[in-house]
Amino acid sequence: MDEIAYWLALLRAPGVGPARFHELLQHFPSPRAIFQSSPRELAAAGRIAPETARYLENPAWSDVENDLRWLARAGHHALTLHSPEYPPWLREIHAAPPVLHVQGKPSCLASPQIAVVGSRNPTPAGLDLAHEFSAELTRHGFAITSGLAAGIDAAAHRGALDAHGITIAVAGTGLDRVYPARHEKLAAEIQCSGAVVSEFPLGSPPLRDSFPRRNRIISGLSRGTLVVEAALHSGSLITARTALEQGREVFAIPGSIHNPCARGCHALIRQGAKLVESIHDILEELCPVPPAERVLPHADAVRDAAMDSRLDETMAAVLSQIDYAPTTIDTLIVRTHLPSERLCPILLELEMNGHVHAAPGGTYLRRSERK
Repeated sequence: MDEIAYWLALLRAPGVGPARFHELLQHFPSPRAIFQSSPRELAAAGRIAPETARYLENPAWSDVENDLRWLARAGHHALTLHSPEYPPWLREIHAAPPVLHVQGKPSCLASPQIAVVGSRNPTPAGLDLAHEFSAELTRHGFAITSGLAAGIDAAAHRGALDAHGITIAVAGTGLDRVYPARHEKLAAEIQCSGAVVSEFPLGSPPLRDSFPRRNRIISGLSRGTLVVEAALHSGSLITARTALEQGREVFAIPGSIHNPCARGCHALIRQGAKLVESIHDILEELCPVPPAERVLPHADAVRDAAMDSRLDETMAAVLSQIDYAPTTIDTLIVRTHLPSERLCPILLELEMNGHVHAAPGGTYLRRSERK
């Protein structure tokens, strides 16, 4: 039997998580040797739980055969800790995944990566920021890594794809399913130039405890993690904390104090994450930016003024009164001294031209032109 079969069999052993898998490999040269060892040899490697010992005597070979059939399909791979294609940055983390299932191109896992994560229920502005930052980061040579979840994750993957870059999705299930199911098409697109990866055996469902494990892989593959929007208690903050524990950079985009999705980012910034206003805030930490390309102070204001010059005087005046956080029409009536019947057509035109977003509750927010 091929060596990979023993890796897959040990991956399914009850009571053998990543940390225990590593401990066993410190005492035995390979998973095959573990299955072929005597009870006395196993005992020398540390206490073995009864269910683990029973499994090692009678492994689930039928499940392993299903795994091998999956691997035989085009574009399906299993990288072990001993594989030359195993991602080098991931190998450095504590309890690195012993086996990494891959759909797509394993070679892309060696690319320099930045994780982009955030809320599953972001604001429209948050979605745009995730898309814009991811697209621009790919143009600077980074692959975008995220978790295939709804919201910011999906926007990050889409931004990289739209910029014809590489993106990597880390799943919290076995790769014989896509979670959430509505992202099946997105996962298929990701595999064309990047990869969908998972440490979980085929057949693993989306369990609550699986996603923190998934998050440590997202940060472990990446040189830094960018949090776009996140509530105070969210999986994105787990990813950020794990990144810090792994010695990786953490970045956070601030938002309105009235936006619940910004509170997690603000908490990270208070704890030492780097505040990000433009892509150069990230690049100066992860790769030097030539002085000629650095954004000067108040560059956003200069760009805004240039944009305003392309508008007529009344539209520019209205735009100047719209915040980068949701702004109500009543507020704009007070600020602009325009009646609603005149203000609404202007807002519609600003929205159609891409200068503002229509947000929930009949509010509007100004679109950032940061690069």
